[in-house]
Amino acid sequence: MKVLVALILLVQLPIHKAVPAAPPPPPLRCDDPESEAAAEIAVNYINDHSHHGYKFALNRIENVRVLPQGPNNQLLFLELDLLETKCHVLNPVPLENCTVRPFEEHAVEGDCDVKLQNLDGKLSVLASKCHSHADSAEDVIRVCPDCPLLENLNNTEVLAGVAAALNEHNSKTPDAYLRLLEIGRARIQVTATARAILTRQQRSKANVDACQLLPEDEANFGFCTATIATQPTTDVQVDCKLYGHQPGVTYPHPGQDTSAGLLPNVQGFTNHNLRLSHNNPVASESSSSEFPTLAIAAKSVAKRAVAEAAQHNKAVRPVGFAPPPPPCPGRIRYFKI
Repeated sequence: MKVLVALILLVQLPIHKAVPAAPPPPPLRCDDPESEAAAEIAVNYINDHSHHGYKFALNRIENVRVLPQGPNNQLLFLELDLLETKCHVLNPVPLENCTVRPFEEHAVEGDCDVKLQNLDGKLSVLASKCHSHADSAEDVIRVCPDCPLLENLNNTEVLAGVAAALNEHNSKTPDAYLRLLEIGRARIQVTATARAILTRQQRSKANVDACQLLPEDEANFGFCTATIATQPTTDVQVDCKLYGHQPGVTYPHPGQDTSAGLLPNVQGFTNHNLRLSHNNPVASESSSSEFPTLAIAAKSVAKRAVAEAAQHNKAVRPVGFAPPPPPCPGRIRYFKI
């Protein structure tokens, strides 16, 4: 006899509960410590790669955007507002010890887009684009009607003042004289004030025209301010500070010697525009053509974020409840142009 048994087996498999995905991190705010640390690195990079005019200090972080690239790898896009300081780019004084030029001296603002990489917690600048502009004459006059405004650097009165200042200084220098490299800025009121960056040269014989620039590995740099009064008589006051030799510092566009009556080769804008567009050649991630596109996209994201925050703040809230600040733009450190 055969017994046929049909067995139905129920195999119970272990149940794996779905693990909820980790929530995305909150968006980086412009005033977060991470944003400020990236902005500090960006500003130092910009000043280190600028060859004209003055150092710039951070005034405001306008926008920050983070683009994940993989484990422990991010791209950061910053939009920065900067303000001109009183330290020339060749001045060895650290940026934190430089005074931001006050509004009344016809301030200059810099606008920069900077691309950084955060790889394993280490930030490095990949690329930067900057330009600068002076505040409008109307804004300065509204606050300070008697304050002199910036003049074109090729203004004939400015050039004459620079030549007079150099001649005055060189006539009183027994062992060396200065040759103009660039005019930093100039303003005309009753007197003409010009700031120039200069190189120091050894005096050979009595005729300064025979002097030659020192080699780059020996050259010393200096900075002069001059005030030239034209009424009732001409009075030239010059104050020069020499920085000494700076290893590794070169100046790509030397000027001409005004002591011989030559006009310096300066352009006709009122301030030295940053006009900085620089890619880091040693960066681990190359600065490709998507930088401008992503920078524009970051601006659109910032506008949406501000609009959403404004809409959110319209909601009814309990009395005494402070609405959260919008993620961007950040706080103003000095003043807004």
